[in-house]
Amino acid sequence: MKTPASFFKTLFLTELFVGLAVTFRQFAFRPHVTIQYPEEKTPQSPRYRGLHAQRRYANGQERCIACKLCEAVCPALAITIESDVAADGTRRTTRYDIDLFKCIYCGFCEEACPVDAIVETRIHEYHMENRGENIMTKDKLLAIGDRYEAMIAADKAADARYR
Repeated sequence: MKTPASFFKTLFLTELFVGLAVTFRQFAFRPHVTIQYPEEKTPQSPRYRGLHAQRRYANGQERCIACKLCEAVCPALAITIESDVAADGTRRTTRYDIDLFKCIYCGFCEEACPVDAIVETRIHEYHMENRGENIMTKDKLLAIGDRYEAMIAADKAADARYR
């Protein structure tokens, strides 16, 4: 047997009007939160993990010492490193490749690197048009690092307090 309150709710459709009131409140009196993407950008954290880059020291020498820790720690096996001894007796990479299709952007390579040679930048707007462009070679990584060094250094400085 129905109670008088449930009969009243059924007869006058109160649940329907409560739902319509919620919809109208959301529809009419709240500011819109839609971002018009190419023109408007949302703020990004300095910890955002996007496109990879390799850094250089201030004297122009590449930082990577071919310790292969990033290759060992990569869960997706996206990094390939080959090394050789340079003329000055230091070990340097001859081949440093990252397959962006395999990469899961976990940041383990960045955390494992003892000299901050490999970093993940905040760049997320990139694409590939031809076959093979998904492989980031050492030259491409160094070019990205040279181009965005100011942004990378600022992000590292902002995040230094938490490391």
